[in-house]
Amino acid sequence: MAKERLAKCLAHAGIASRRASEEYITQGRVSVNGEVITHIPTLVDISSDRIEVDGNRLKKEATTYILLHKPKGVECTMKASKKKDTLTDCLPKKIGRLYPVGRLDKASTGLLLLTNDGDMANRLVHPRYKVVKQYRVEIKGYFESRDLTRLEKGINLEEGKTLPCRVKLLHADSKSSRLHFELKEGKNRQIRRMLGVLGYDVKKLRRDSIGPLGLSRLKAGEWRFLKGEEIEKLKKITHIK
Repeated sequence: MAKERLAKCLAHAGIASRRASEEYITQGRVSVNGEVITHIPTLVDISSDRIEVDGNRLKKEATTYILLHKPKGVECTMKASKKKDTLTDCLPKKIGRLYPVGRLDKASTGLLLLTNDGDMANRLVHPRYKVVKQYRVEIKGYFESRDLTRLEKGINLEEGKTLPCRVKLLHADSKSSRLHFELKEGKNRQIRRMLGVLGYDVKKLRRDSIGPLGLSRLKAGEWRFLKGEEIEKLKKITHIK
């Protein structure tokens, strides 16, 4: 699991606020693997490090995996807001701290995995593990079939060239065209930007799958916990033992 700041771990465990947790550390009330920690920041792995506050061990939180069909207009963040709809509006209030695996922008819809398993989350989005994500995309106007090769070979974006991918043209006419994408990476707003370079404007974008996970019968706004066999499949493709 990826390491996090010690104070952040204490805050998420309900020990105290982030600022108060930092004071606990500087006061010498926190130890990691038997060593008293007094400096900030300190990085820890809550899944393997023994963390104690005033002699009481911090309990490791149970891993949670949730599959959500993200609706259009929802911001892909777990921070609650009175001014905009976020993922917190789609889930129960006492679900615990979770993080989205591979973000979808506000206008996009589809499959979103949320978990507190940082190791798996990192592996699912890292190109090294080549986890395929599938998308259904609708653009304005006619799509030129010759642009399929350009998309598949990679498009130059500001942060570099995209990896080779698979793209299939499903339908094309003067009003709109539909495409199917298979990516093994997930740059910020990647598909919209790739198509934008070629002069196309995306009308709709939906993620249909991440690895072995699909939307199945989930309607927009619905969610469910992953089944045991689904979690095992994710561990297998990300090489987690």
